[in-house]
Amino acid sequence: MPVPPGGGPNPLLDGLRIEATPEPTTLVIFGASGDLTRRKLLPALYQLSRAERLPARFSVIGVARSPMTDDEFRQQFHDSLKEFAGVSAPNDVSTALARDLAYIQGDMDDPALYARLAAKLKDAAAEGVLFYLAIPPTVYAAVVEHLGAVGLTDAGGRGWRRVIVEKPFGTDLASARALNQLLHKHLDESQVFRIDHYLGKETVQNLLVFRFANGMFEPVWNRRYIDHVQITAAETVGVERRANYYEGAGALRDMVQNHLMQVLALVAMEPPIAFSAENVRDRKLDVILSIQPLLEEGKDEGKDTVVRAQYEAGWVNGAEVPGYRDEEDVAPASTTETYVALRMQLDSWRWAGVPFYLRTGKRLPKRTTEIAIQFRRPPLHIFKKISPASIAPNLLVVNVQPDEGISVRFEAKVPGSRMQLAPVMMNFRYAAFGTAVPEAYETLLLDAMLGDPTLFARHDFVEASWALITPIHEAWAAERALAVPTYEAGEWGPARADAMMKADGRRWRTL
Repeated sequence: MPVPPGGGPNPLLDGLRIEATPEPTTLVIFGASGDLTRRKLLPALYQLSRAERLPARFSVIGVARSPMTDDEFRQQFHDSLKEFAGVSAPNDVSTALARDLAYIQGDMDDPALYARLAAKLKDAAAEGVLFYLAIPPTVYAAVVEHLGAVGLTDAGGRGWRRVIVEKPFGTDLASARALNQLLHKHLDESQVFRIDHYLGKETVQNLLVFRFANGMFEPVWNRRYIDHVQITAAETVGVERRANYYEGAGALRDMVQNHLMQVLALVAMEPPIAFSAENVRDRKLDVILSIQPLLEEGKDEGKDTVVRAQYEAGWVNGAEVPGYRDEEDVAPASTTETYVALRMQLDSWRWAGVPFYLRTGKRLPKRTTEIAIQFRRPPLHIFKKISPASIAPNLLVVNVQPDEGISVRFEAKVPGSRMQLAPVMMNFRYAAFGTAVPEAYETLLLDAMLGDPTLFARHDFVEASWALITPIHEAWAAERALAVPTYEAGEWGPARADAMMKADGRRWRTL
């Protein structure tokens, strides 16, 4: 059964156990010698090939400044599989895929590099070309300008050309707009795939199915039944070897503006009229546009809506760890936040009066990402005479990582002659399907080859989220001389974040 032009989804395949396959494709990876390529992209390509999801004619051209031959690039591929995919020795799949790997060495600002790339692509004769910018954002402009100058962004009606852009998509609203203008100078928006690996996670995608394919949940997904929502992305690691990047980013830019905003949009969006990329992305944009300004003057007098902090020395997982300012390449007087908590309100009919609490941080006690939807308590506690303990509110928890699944907390009677109540958890885990959960980059690479942008960020969503976040950074810059609150490594953040919740009569979930 044929796949539509451009490798997009075929409605004829709906409901059948047949999956769309991309057209013949060449993947060009700028930054082929880098960490992202080794850790994520090459292992993802191997898994896709192993699952027979790659097109029959598929090749990879790596581009980077590091001197390397084709054979050395192929060896890097095998080494990355050994280190990050558990493939101890070359096998039929990896050997076949390695034969279609090639490498071009050159400076990203050298026009001659792109002339050589154009010749290589002509020899490959693939119908589709996917350019992956696995490079620092400072190099995006040079690469896109050169690709456009030699005509590599235009397929000329003989196939397709697409570009995957890695985050960060700018560092503030102005830079995000400038990046979008640059991309649109040489590419149509339909050719641009801004990748956010959180959207490739199976549990995040499952939010749409959970909400809109189950009649028992969507009717209570609103202000009448939900008390509040907590979204947590906690890491046990510190800044590691990313200090040069992290010093200029911080937790707000690194996690909230992209990952957590995307998750929030999926939780809060209205039902799309159809499951199509633009319908889904339109409804997600509506959510971001409905969020009240976070630092509006006079808003929530005496209450925090944004809390930041930085970790000090402490203990994590039984090991003593240094404070952020003692990490390598971190300024001794750094004011970069490693923790941030936010309280958001949405001006929408569905969510009026329901706060959304977001928190993320490094050197916290546990590595976990979860969405916790807490429901309102019953209007009347009819069991209080025989079971005076307060009833725990019903809770729905979506575990994004590392234990992917969904849990529901409800009240039940404790077995015995007495009427005694206790909360219990009902757990679903993806292991129930008996199949491995694919890595996010596998899903996203395949979708980009198929031309499906549903799980990628659109330019207006990016700018709308920066419009919310940029005023916070501007306010912090104005008070740079002030001391940044701290929290001990191994704790769940600063006391001020707890106070923000307490002021609302709520508390953070204990994980």
